[in-house]
Parts: sequence; C-alpha cells; structure tokens
Amino acid sequence: MPVPDAAAPGALLLCRAEPPMVRPVAHLLRERMLLAPAGTGWSVIVPADKPWQAGAGPVEEVLAGWAGALTIGVGAPAIALWWDDSQAGYTLASGFRRTVGYVWLADGTPVGEGEAMRTFAARLGLDPVHDREALDALTLPDPAADARARLLGLIAVLARTGVTLPAGLTPGEPTDRLRSVAQALGAEPIAWSGWRDAVRAELDVVEDSPLGPWVRGPKARLLGAAQLAAGLPLTAWGLFRRSGGWTAAGAILVAHGALGLVYDRLRTSTTG
Repeated sequence: MPVPDAAAPGALLLCRAEPPMVRPVAHLLRERMLLAPAGTGWSVIVPADKPWQAGAGPVEEVLAGWAGALTIGVGAPAIALWWDDSQAGYTLASGFRRTVGYVWLADGTPVGEGEAMRTFAARLGLDPVHDREALDALTLPDPAADARARLLGLIAVLARTGVTLPAGLTPGEPTDRLRSVAQALGAEPIAWSGWRDAVRAELDVVEDSPLGPWVRGPKARLLGAAQLAAGLPLTAWGLFRRSGGWTAAGAILVAHGALGLVYDRLRTSTTG
C-alpha cells in the first residue's frame, strides 16, 4: 500500500507529557497546530500549516526542530513522525542529547542505522527483549511492508508505553486530512498570541507542577541564570544556521530563564 497522496507530505509530533504541560511550549513554536491527548501520559500535535512548503526546509528538518524545542521546553522526550513522496521516518529528541532517527523509503526499504533503533528503545525505557525485537524487525527487508506500514509498526511498539493515537490520526495521511480529523475530534487549537499570554501560561503550569519550590529562592535564581546562559548562544546559533527549530529551542530556554528570575524577584518584593 503506497503512502497516500504522495504530493502532500505530512507529520505528527508526539510528546511524552500531558497536554497541559505541552500547551505553553507549543505556543512558543509560533506555528498553528492542534493539540490532543494521545494515550496515558502522551500528547499529539498535528500541524495546521505546512511550513516545509513555504521554504522552512524539508518536512523532516522542520519536525526535528520542533521536537528539539519541545523536549527542551517540556523536559520530556518528543518524537517526530514524518513522511513524503519518497520516504518516511521518525526523529526522537530527548533533552540536550543528540537526536536519533530512522528512515524508510516509500516502498518500506530500511535505510537507517540499527544503532538508532537501539538508542530509541533505551531512551524511552522500552523492554530490552520483546520491544527491541519488534523494533529490530522494522529494520529488516519486508516486501509486504511499505513506509506507512513501518510507521504503524513503530506506533504499535510505542503503544506499550501508553501511546494511543486518536481515531483517524494515522501516519501516512496528508496534512490537510489530519488537520480535518483533529478538528472534528475537538483537538485544542494552538496559535501564537504574543509573549504576555505565553508568560501567563508558563506561570500557570509551573505553579501547579511539582517544580513549584524551584520558582523562588536561590535554586530558582541559579536555574534561571543557567537557562539564560544556555539559551542565548543556542538562539544565536539557530539564527546563524537559519534553523527555526533550534532558534525556538533557544528562545524557550531564554524565556524560561528570564521568567524564573523575574518571578522570583516579584514574589520576593511582594512578600518581603
């Protein structure tokens, strides 16, 4: 079975966190998206636009940048699933570690490195025997499995970690169709609404999370300074490379650091 509508690349972005934790970071990507739960402890983001058709780079590069920004901002692994007329694959971003990914040609021919699958399994805490065997099978020749079938096989393995994609959000479908399905399912629209709303959303998430004790005091100031120190050069590097994803990742770090320092100062001044 060929990848449907080969002229229309598509993508899905999975994050190992609930939508309330993903929402404020997704806003900072400054792209129109749709956000929905994707099983226990997972969220799925459906692109509402097609930046890869507007000069932002190939679909795999755009999604890798988004995954990198999400994992840094949310503090949880993010997996980009993408496909076009010639190939399909995934990219796993996990913290500041090097991203890993795997690619299949449209007919399902594996062209990735087996080590990437082993790293993928280790970083997600998958079963070293049964899950590894299922992933290894995706790297072997199989005339009956095209690129779409390979992605569905990957989703089947991820289901053991809690992933359950909403009905109709199937890898291999064009972006327009995925967007329509997500809207019909009631997925939450995500759109950039300015820094004020982004900061307010960040405060709501942080205060309601277990990280609350880190938003004020010496630890908060140390963390904020470290995030600024990491985010500023990362933003500059992303701008130099014209990489929207890495620029967003740096901006997220800068926003987190500045927010932490400002919030700690305000809280200290109002409570003495």
